[in-house]
Amino acid sequence: MAAVMAAVVASSTSSSFAAPAAAAASPSPPGGLRGALEAALAERVAAARVLVVGAGGIGCELLKNLVLTGFRRIHVIDLDTIDVSNLNRQFLFQKKHVGKSKAQVARESTLAFCPSADITAFHDSIMSPDYNVDFFRDFSVVMNALDNRAARNHVNRMCLAADTVLVESGSAGYLGQVSVIKKGVTECYECAPKPTQKTFPGCTIRNTPSEPIHCIVWAKYLFNQLFGEEDADQEVSPDTADPEAKWSPGEAAQRSMEGADAAAGGGITRVSTRVWAHGTGYSPSKLFNKLFRDDVSYLLAMDKLWRNRRAPVPLDWDKTCASGDGENLPGAVSDSGLLKEQLLLGPPALAQLFASSVQRLHKQLVDKGSQLVWDKDDAASMDFVTAAANLRMAVFGLTPTSSFNVKAMAGNIIPAIATTNAVIAGLIVLQALGTLSCNGGVERCSTVTLTTTHHYSPLHSPLHSPLLLNTTTHHYTNHYTHHYTHHY
Repeated sequence: MAAVMAAVVASSTSSSFAAPAAAAASPSPPGGLRGALEAALAERVAAARVLVVGAGGIGCELLKNLVLTGFRRIHVIDLDTIDVSNLNRQFLFQKKHVGKSKAQVARESTLAFCPSADITAFHDSIMSPDYNVDFFRDFSVVMNALDNRAARNHVNRMCLAADTVLVESGSAGYLGQVSVIKKGVTECYECAPKPTQKTFPGCTIRNTPSEPIHCIVWAKYLFNQLFGEEDADQEVSPDTADPEAKWSPGEAAQRSMEGADAAAGGGITRVSTRVWAHGTGYSPSKLFNKLFRDDVSYLLAMDKLWRNRRAPVPLDWDKTCASGDGENLPGAVSDSGLLKEQLLLGPPALAQLFASSVQRLHKQLVDKGSQLVWDKDDAASMDFVTAAANLRMAVFGLTPTSSFNVKAMAGNIIPAIATTNAVIAGLIVLQALGTLSCNGGVERCSTVTLTTTHHYSPLHSPLHSPLLLNTTTHHYTNHYTHHYTHHY
């Protein structure tokens, strides 16, 4: 198995950024990893029917790994469409694919690695009633590559009902975990409490925030777009390719083309948020109206998003400021026993705080002559994120939160790391091989956790700390749980 692990994980980490066309030039052998697998296991792998749920960061790596390992009967499902921000880590996608179905494009790109594979793609939600217990029962193994808890819970329950093996996975920054779930043998996904989610789908952040943390993430993204290092993954404008808007991939692509044509016809040149803000002189009122009035009005035009949720209410700079005296921080929920950081401000006060923080940060940007780095201990940075996040909460009817709480939550947001996804995808394949093995199958599979060592030295700084793979096996025997832990 050590040879298999080396082959699969090396495949994940070394070819993450290789173009599918290059893979097509030297396709994998018909038997995949036949040289590393026992003959009986290789036959089981080739005959197995597997379902991959999700074709994003982990899913792209996983599909490539599966066909290179020897899996030939694969189904993949994903409701999402490709956004330009996906291109830096979801290597099966290219710029020409923006607006198209992730599942369909992932299938086409994966076939470049192995044209003989039988891959079926569904551009749909796994939570659709069409994918019932009988659908799940038809697979040897189901592999989750999802980014939200609701879908994970649903797949977990369906696999339990169908008595189908589920390989659950997830990543957060440099951390990750892969576990095997089998009814009556292991604990299920919902058996143990889960920590608060720290990574969120882009369409939730940009279009449909439902919790204060979504607005705080958006505000931090906005800080980087205006003052820090610009990142395509941290776009704050409305996501026109949101799968919940229920536009088909063709419609999404058509809308993108129509938007581009309209812009060209009107003599409009699309520019980054930073360039646009610079053109306004970082005018607080213009930034305010763009972010909390115009963009929100655009979201309202995506009416399918609001059929089953509360629609946002745009805020106008003049009307918001006119509703109170900014100097006295009107709208503040004050209490003589509270510190300044614990106060809850209303929209008028937040608008003034937003304007003040924009002016201070713009001055820092000019004085420094280079991009700023968000720092929770910098007053202007904290004021900006607090004001922007709470104004967005007001737009979406969410309960406001204090600067104290914003500071605590904003310091715990974790980015997506491409190499983590690659390692996790390799481990998913190893787990799948374990479930198909003749030597114990599921009962011998382990929960594998990818973590960082806490033993730092001058040679290993926190930013470059070595990774550890920790495996823990969970078995149920007479209602007792046994844990076996070791390090590779």
